[in-house]
Amino acid sequence: MPIHPMSSVTTLVIPLFFALAVVLAPPVAGASPVAAAAPGGPFGWPLQPRPAIVHRFDKPAQDWLPGHRGVDLAGTPGQPVVAAGAGIVVFAGTVADKPVVSIDHPGGLRTTYEPVHAEVAVGRRVERGSRIGTLVAGHEGCETCLHWGLRSEGNGRRREYLDPLRLLHVTPLRLKPVAPQ
Repeated sequence: MPIHPMSSVTTLVIPLFFALAVVLAPPVAGASPVAAAAPGGPFGWPLQPRPAIVHRFDKPAQDWLPGHRGVDLAGTPGQPVVAAGAGIVVFAGTVADKPVVSIDHPGGLRTTYEPVHAEVAVGRRVERGSRIGTLVAGHEGCETCLHWGLRSEGNGRRREYLDPLRLLHVTPLRLKPVAPQ
């Protein structure tokens, strides 16, 4: 039986079309807001230019165990820190002798930034890329790093720490080859 010359193209194009449809589809109602974020979407890097990742998120098996509940991003003292996404500043002060800014975002997410000398007040509405303060030296384990954290804050889910890099979709999309039929 002769093979149609377009059959191999069709075998590749149709799965690629469906893969793109899934990636580009609008978020499903009730879906995780972290899963709904996309490149150029509602969240971006809190430091510009795009910083190097010094220490990745390391969620502990239990909330009370040691771990790394955020990511450390390389920066310089005095560097502007910007809101990763639109939201409302819910904390701008000191925690355990470290200056911290926290922002609540739609969908029950909260981002935290430390050590940051705040230039915003509690209750202020910020947009993605709005300057919220300046990076100060003194983060333990990385003298000139921004510790960027993410937590879910309810909406029917239990409060938990999440990897803030998930907001950016920095993991590349890889399509698997289709087996010939």
